[in-house]
Amino acid sequence: MQRADESDGLPLPQRYGAILTIALGIAMAVLDGAIANVALPTIARDMLASPAASIWVVNAYQLAITILMLPLASLGEIVGFRRVYYAGLVVFTLASLACALATSLPALTAARVLQGIGAAGILSVNGALVRFIYPRDMLGRGIGVNTIVVAVSAALGPTVAAAILAVASWQWLFAINVPIGAVALVAAQTLPRTPRAARRFDVVSALLNAAFFGLLIVALDGAGHGEDALGVALEALAALLAGVALVLRQLPQTSPLLPVDLLRIPIFALSIATSVCSFMAQMLAYVALPFYLQDALGRSQVETGLLMTPWPLATAIAAPIAGRLADRYPAGALGGVGLACFAAGLLLLALLPAHPGNGDIVWRMAVCGFGFGLFQAPNNRAILSAAPRERSGGASGMLGTARLLGQTAGAALMALMFTMFGNRATTAALLTSAAVAFVAAGVSCARLMERHRAR
Repeated sequence: MQRADESDGLPLPQRYGAILTIALGIAMAVLDGAIANVALPTIARDMLASPAASIWVVNAYQLAITILMLPLASLGEIVGFRRVYYAGLVVFTLASLACALATSLPALTAARVLQGIGAAGILSVNGALVRFIYPRDMLGRGIGVNTIVVAVSAALGPTVAAAILAVASWQWLFAINVPIGAVALVAAQTLPRTPRAARRFDVVSALLNAAFFGLLIVALDGAGHGEDALGVALEALAALLAGVALVLRQLPQTSPLLPVDLLRIPIFALSIATSVCSFMAQMLAYVALPFYLQDALGRSQVETGLLMTPWPLATAIAAPIAGRLADRYPAGALGGVGLACFAAGLLLLALLPAHPGNGDIVWRMAVCGFGFGLFQAPNNRAILSAAPRERSGGASGMLGTARLLGQTAGAALMALMFTMFGNRATTAALLTSAAVAFVAAGVSCARLMERHRAR
């Protein structure tokens, strides 16, 4: 298979096969994160498990992805992104079969860990592969395609889960990945062969990375759910110590696993900060809105699902537009406008009248989704293109890590708000998410000043 050059990408029709592979892999990973939430009550009843215990079916998957994102991205630079992606597809597909065949909660949780490992292989290097699949002047469009896939998959997740559960058992939620994974594995032969770095994989850094992100997420989740203060403090302290040790180990390295070398690039660092803030605002709103619509505005579960659908649909509409614009205009400006629009939509939702019509809710949701879609593709393009070509893996890993950290922090903050504000938590969360999005817009615009200084 042809070795791709960043300047011209893959030739047609090979490029189409590679795009299909990336789309299928991302769709499976995102869908599986969404559908498991819907199936949790059913799984808990079927396996005679408590709701608290069943949560690990979701947490195990997310935790595995988070702690492996950067190590697998680093491994991709060493052995080739194609190999890591292909291995991720194999592991994810086989783990999906194991999930479908699991007969106990521990077995299902273990299979979900394996599924998370496979998803990390897919998600850690997909951005780097996109950089080699598309010509340089079409990179924004390529990232726009990825954004569409993520938005549509997230939107369809609950619907797909409900449709499958209506006609079959929960095991089919996982079994359906097997034929899709098989198709993706065949199409994966079209992925480009990329340059490899002449260095060894840093096992110690990978372990420190796992300790840091794992303990950080556990501490954030514990704080959000009001767990013992001393235990949370000890977890946070352990995370801090692991993080300091990790950074000290990375500083003298030329291609570190935690890409501190890339964070020295102002545009890259600002783009990562923008991403963390924006996904924190998104998750805070996503968790709050179902409670807001049902408890405060009196909508049913079905109505809530339908009323939230315009958000991801508007994101899917904005993504290709933003992708094309990103190849011509600076990410700082596009991201600033998009995030300001996103923040305005969140503020408008928080300030809804006591008895709004469905139309009042729908257009506000669409404003949020359109603004988020306008920001995401240009920001992701800025992250990937700011890094040297040989550090595409580090950039791709940080892109995914920033998203996961933002979402984790947003979910933990929402849990904390439920404890602090009670019935007013959802309105407070929407106002807070709007404020965070406005901050993200400011950080995005700061890239324009940095771009001007660089000239």
